[in-house]
Amino acid sequence: MPTYRVLVAFSAAWIFISLIVAMLAYPESVLAAALKGVGIWWDVLFPALFPFFIIAELLLSFGIVQFFGTLLDPMMRPLFRVPGIGGFVMAMGFASGYPIGARLTSQLWDQRLVNRVESERLVAFTSTSDPIFLIGAVAVGFFHNLEIAPILAVSHYGAGVIIGLLMRFHAPHAALTPPVGAQEGSILRRALRNMHDTRIAQQRPIGDMLRDAAINALRMIFVIGGLVVFFSVMIELLTRTNLLPLLGRFIAALLAVCGLPSELSDAFINGLFEVTLGAKSAGDAHGVDLMHKAMAAAFVLSWAGLSVHAQIVSLMSHTGMRYAPFLIARFLHGMLASVLVCVLWDSLRPESATAHLWLRWLAPVDAAFWGGSWGSYAAMPISSGLTCLAATVALSLAIHGLKHMLGRTRGRKQD
Repeated sequence: MPTYRVLVAFSAAWIFISLIVAMLAYPESVLAAALKGVGIWWDVLFPALFPFFIIAELLLSFGIVQFFGTLLDPMMRPLFRVPGIGGFVMAMGFASGYPIGARLTSQLWDQRLVNRVESERLVAFTSTSDPIFLIGAVAVGFFHNLEIAPILAVSHYGAGVIIGLLMRFHAPHAALTPPVGAQEGSILRRALRNMHDTRIAQQRPIGDMLRDAAINALRMIFVIGGLVVFFSVMIELLTRTNLLPLLGRFIAALLAVCGLPSELSDAFINGLFEVTLGAKSAGDAHGVDLMHKAMAAAFVLSWAGLSVHAQIVSLMSHTGMRYAPFLIARFLHGMLASVLVCVLWDSLRPESATAHLWLRWLAPVDAAFWGGSWGSYAAMPISSGLTCLAATVALSLAIHGLKHMLGRTRGRKQD
């Protein structure tokens, strides 16, 4: 066995032994942190993700994903070097947040609709925050300023698209998965034919589809819940043993070298492990101007935290996907989002004319998030996902129509 693997195994063993000893030393704190993690899972993640997991399974079973994949192929292959079906993952990932993109990608890999490299590209730029969390929790709940939402949204999702364009150069010589299904006729006819063929190939009654979808969704949501509880306990233990404050002093010194306020060290430290705690620390930072607080929040939202990383790795473990490309993409996403906040601040800062225009759209989303009912919160990812998907399909069809028009023009010139 290679030496580095022995060192990794030895280090991991000592880390987990130390965690067990710390848990025995601080039992009351561990219990409180575990209950806090269960609360986050039950109150937020379960109602938001469980219905979507079931719907995603049914969409795959009925061939609807293949339908949209055919329509999105003209945009996704040339721009992002992934099959058109990746456009569905992008739309749902952007609208519903992490780890939806990873879950859908793993399902596509299970059906051999994407290969390993394409999976790595997809997960790298579709693992984003959902707009409901970004607007309702971060802008309103943590910053107490709805007008900060436009610049956070533009920087976060804009940087995600840039990461997708950059990831097309990841493993540039890797082969692309060829288009599946019908390739003749108009694009709409091909999409309908591929959807029909996929449904016929399933050969399962609707009752079996619903049962399997519910079982798979429950298994995934409990895995995610376990990881949330684990990282909640780990953060509490790192705080109790003074390791987190020690790391905080190092980050504060690094921020000072970069010309950023050292008061933001708590945001970066907490955000390293958990996105919610990091974003809240950015909003609560005292003595820091709003732009730098927004830059920190944008980085934390894009980095996503090691808790989300663990969720995504667990979902993608059976695909053979490598963690390193995802890790690099998360860090670059955070850096790009922070830079975009700085660059776009004058145009989208709170109280600007552009921000006020955005507020007319953001107000209903804010009201839905803070309404407090399971139904409104669970429905928002689905409705926003459909809206994002419709916009993506429209863009793809426009690209297809433009290419078709240019092809006909060139043909006439040659004649």
